[in-house]
Amino acid sequence: MENLNLVSLPHFVSVENLHVDEVEALIKRAEYFKKGGATPRLTKPVYVTNMFFEDSSRTHTSFEMAERKLGLTVIPFDPAHSSVNKGETLYDTSLIMNALGVDLEVIRHSQNEYYNDLINLKDHQHLNIGVINAGDGSGQHPSQCMLDMMTIHEHFGHFKGLKVAIVGDITNSRVAKSDMGLLTRLGAEVYFSGPSYWYSKEFDKYGKYEELDKLIPDMDVMMLLRVQHERHAGDPNEKKFDAKAYHEKYGINHKRYNELKPDTIIMHPGPINHDVELSGDLVESDKCMFVRQMQNGVFMRMAMIEAVLRGRKLGGLE
Repeated sequence: MENLNLVSLPHFVSVENLHVDEVEALIKRAEYFKKGGATPRLTKPVYVTNMFFEDSSRTHTSFEMAERKLGLTVIPFDPAHSSVNKGETLYDTSLIMNALGVDLEVIRHSQNEYYNDLINLKDHQHLNIGVINAGDGSGQHPSQCMLDMMTIHEHFGHFKGLKVAIVGDITNSRVAKSDMGLLTRLGAEVYFSGPSYWYSKEFDKYGKYEELDKLIPDMDVMMLLRVQHERHAGDPNEKKFDAKAYHEKYGINHKRYNELKPDTIIMHPGPINHDVELSGDLVESDKCMFVRQMQNGVFMRMAMIEAVLRGRKLGGLE
């Protein structure tokens, strides 16, 4: 096993409480796994369930692949046929999973900070299960954030002084909120662009809002965000949304692609709306890291899960 500073965490619900050295150690560990490094040897079985209450293809499958690569036993969970539909609370569902022998639960939920009820227990509560956040509403997406950091580090070898533009539906993006804070702490310079009505002044402490075409020639990373129509209920801008107009004003088309610096990379958490955030025929272009981000996601999620295994002393790990 590579001589690394191995991270130990009781849960993995946000990047906000990670130290920079922990972030760096997780990136190195994920890179080690990607290079074919040995996985930790589990001497006791570990049971995990993936509880996705919002639709997901990449994140759900990526977590399950990571779990299987680590040798965990995956217990299926189908929210569409669970007792949640009978009014059961998320806490009670977790209590049941715990009672049945599940050690870890990976959860995606529409409620921001749903995990507080599962990790900040009241005196009369005795839930003992590790929680890994796979996305909470418009709050945090720690695993996407960490795989993004891995992808940037893999390409540049560092963060300090890199200019990163986060472009699009920022207010509704848990990816943007996770990434902007961590990028700033790692020493990158963050910029924002996209529709002004999907930008909030609360983000000013992390970076500067600019017109997209002013940013294009100078950025090292263009981080594009999906327009999240499903979170726009009551938003008057949703009714007048025009995909073609959005692409012309805020998307990466061929003209903007060609104006990027030679070493600039394009990132997107997916799913990509083709010819909206990015021209469809640029998804697999040399500068676009979309596929690599998905590949890296498996190895970063392995590192994250391992950190919680160690933090909870599961599988015989210390």
